[in-house]
Amino acid sequence: MNNKYLDDFIICLNEDRYFDAHEALEAIWFPRRFEKSDEMRLLRGYINAAVSFELIKRGRRDPAIKVFKTYKKYKALLCEIESIYHNKYLHIQNRIEDLVNKKQWLFLDL
Repeated sequence: MNNKYLDDFIICLNEDRYFDAHEALEAIWFPRRFEKSDEMRLLRGYINAAVSFELIKRGRRDPAIKVFKTYKKYKALLCEIESIYHNKYLHIQNRIEDLVNKKQWLFLDL
């Protein structure tokens, strides 16, 4: 796995480039998507959070709510993962939830 993609994801979130954020993590997740790994499920949740934000940006609130459920489903996996990227994942998760609160997307129901 490459730390650069995780950093790119955070940068894209900070710049409201949610589609690009999705693409950054997709580069890690897609080749490993069939693994039965909590780490890959967690990344899938982060990707879906970015997709949800992009849908909101495009005015598609209901699909955004539906997609965000995947993030909510997998976010608890952070507590169970032993990874050298644990602190980076924590930072990503905090950034996702900060965005929801900052943008007042409370309908996503963290």
